[in-house]
Amino acid sequence: MRMSTPARKRLMRDLKQLHQDPPAGINCAPYDKNIMLWNSVIFGPHDSPWDGGTFKMTLQFSEDYPNKPPRVHFISRMFHPNIYADGSVCLDSLQNQWTGAYDIAAILTSIQSLLCDPNPNSPANSEAARLFRENKSEYNRKVREIVEQSWTDFSVAKHITWHSAGQVVCIKLRWFFQCICYIINQCSTKYLKSHSL
Repeated sequence: MRMSTPARKRLMRDLKQLHQDPPAGINCAPYDKNIMLWNSVIFGPHDSPWDGGTFKMTLQFSEDYPNKPPRVHFISRMFHPNIYADGSVCLDSLQNQWTGAYDIAAILTSIQSLLCDPNPNSPANSEAARLFRENKSEYNRKVREIVEQSWTDFSVAKHITWHSAGQVVCIKLRWFFQCICYIINQCSTKYLKSHSL
């Protein structure tokens, strides 16, 4: 593995910075031993429709980094005005406003912020943009469906490092207990109906 190119040196610096000062709700690391391909998990921001979700992404860097941005792609299914059906992200800072001053933490923090603050005037998903503008409650309902789907995706554990494992365990336990409560509620309702006079 070549570690001497400017892009690889910069990625190692970004990795060191991420370990020293990890952004809240974000976890990422190189895939296997390939410094040019990173796995990331973004946790849905609190007090938003995305709260409680765990969303997997990949970041593919070229030897032109940091002069050129990485290709960013959600692996998790998403419903968002600025995320294409294939998982690609439509974000100015990853395209025409890119600057080499951005590091991995800044990229992922921008994407996490985008979840809460979409730009429906530059849509990658026209249905999500329309609902966001015209019917926020339906938009939020669809987002909550995506969040709930993320609870059942236990493969997310492959994409995190140990310092975020506790967050994922808590989210998955919350999902498990919600399922148990739902089952108990359904059984109780059926029991009461079958034994009512």
